[in-house]
Amino acid sequence: MTPHFTRFAAIDWSGAKGHRHKGIAVALCEAGDAAPELVAAPNGVWSRTDVLRWLQAQADTPLLVGFDFSFAPPFVARGAYLPGEATPITARAFWAYVDAHCDDADLGAASFLERRRGTHFYLGARDGAKAGFLHFRSCEARYNAAGGGKASTVYDAIGAAQVAKASFAGMRLLHHLGPTVPVWPFDPVPGHGALVAEIYTSIAARAAGVRKGLSKLRDAAALDAALAAFASRPHAPLARYDDHATDAIMAAAWLRHVAATPALWHPAGLSDAIRRSEGWTFGVS
Repeated sequence: MTPHFTRFAAIDWSGAKGHRHKGIAVALCEAGDAAPELVAAPNGVWSRTDVLRWLQAQADTPLLVGFDFSFAPPFVARGAYLPGEATPITARAFWAYVDAHCDDADLGAASFLERRRGTHFYLGARDGAKAGFLHFRSCEARYNAAGGGKASTVYDAIGAAQVAKASFAGMRLLHHLGPTVPVWPFDPVPGHGALVAEIYTSIAARAAGVRKGLSKLRDAAALDAALAAFASRPHAPLARYDDHATDAIMAAAWLRHVAATPALWHPAGLSDAIRRSEGWTFGVS
């Protein structure tokens, strides 16, 4: 089946504490070759709740949305998300579990990690050796083994590359999204309406010819060069070139460029057990 999507969005996400987050950017493009444009935040700066409401409003549109955070922790390799803790065994149930154990502002989840530091999450040297926390999902292991880069684990909450706080905040958003918008691959690709998928902006950067270690685009020329690799016209000038905005714009163009590739919807390593528990990153084949 050829996906029906004619609109494509990429969202650079944030797990930061607080109510509004300069690290969130939403870029949107239509089918064709016009460059993606940033979607203005309702109140000038996006909150995670704003993003949730925006997604809910898009439910009936032919929109494919990519988020750059991990939709679930590893499960298959160890048989549990948080070994020793009585957690659910499917991703959707685990999203509800995370939400029920968080009272952080604006769908945040920092407290979930902080209460489990040293047991499940690495938040600093006093938690012991970081190597003991480096557990990966099946798609992350596949991505790493294929030389695509170095995927981060949701159990490591320290350093610029960590995705832990953003991922658990994202799981709360996915829980609150509920059945309004399906989430791939936990749900099948719908015949109409919107769909949410997990992406790596680093995959888009590699596909654009950006060298490893230089995946952040910080000026107009670099962004246009990346867009050209995805058959996109140049972008409208931005007031500020930060990697949140440029990541979102580049990833939206990449998503449009590859969305009709059948193999990306049917990766060889995606079993039914992985589909239910860990999910998969769109673009990892």
